[in-house]
This record gives sequence, C-alpha cells and structure tokens, in this order.
Amino acid sequence: MLKPIRTEAQYEDALERIYELMQLDPEPATGAGDELEILSLLVKEYENAHYPVPKPHPIEAIKFRLEQLGLPESELNRILGSRSRKSEILSGQRKLSLEMIRQLNRELKISAEVLIQAY
Repeated sequence: MLKPIRTEAQYEDALERIYELMQLDPEPATGAGDELEILSLLVKEYENAHYPVPKPHPIEAIKFRLEQLGLPESELNRILGSRSRKSEILSGQRKLSLEMIRQLNRELKISAEVLIQAY
C-alpha cells in the first residue's frame, strides 16, 4: 500500500522500489506503471521538501540560457535595449528592471521567479 514518505528510511525504500519497477519497464496505466508513477511523485515531493535546489543567480541564469540557445551575449543588446545597459547588467552595476525581466522572460523563456530574486 502506498503511503506518504515521511522519513529518510521510507525515502530510501521508495527509491529502491522505483529502481525495481524501472527494471521491469512497466507499461503506463498498468498496476506496476501506476505504482512507479505514484512513487515517483511521492519521492519528488519528499525531495522538494528535504533537498530543495536553490534557484540560480539571475545573471548566471541569463548567461546559461544564452549558452543553451547558442546565442552570443550581444543578443542581450537587442533584448535589453543597448550595449551599455547589457554591460551594466552583466557586471552587476545595474539591476534588472521590471520591463527587462518581462523581456527576458518573453524572449529567452527564463522564469520570472528566477529573474526577480534579490542579488
């Protein structure tokens, strides 16, 4: 019977069971497939509560996203409005404005939640 994961021992047991189920490669919407899906959700919830991953620094997120998309830093000139503004943002001399956050979110698909953090 599936239950919420409340302890580290239960978490370890759930990971072990997930591994066993994955070895079976169950089809979705079968008993084993449903068990794997539900256990995965329970483990994810436990990990979010006990092992949270910090959000990246806004400037690092911008640089990383540009790299992911294969875009040069100069692309920020267009998005942010000017070369000098881009330089000030990337060097930390200027903070992102609300409009810049909106543009970066729209153009680069960077989460606004990451961009609005204090830095």
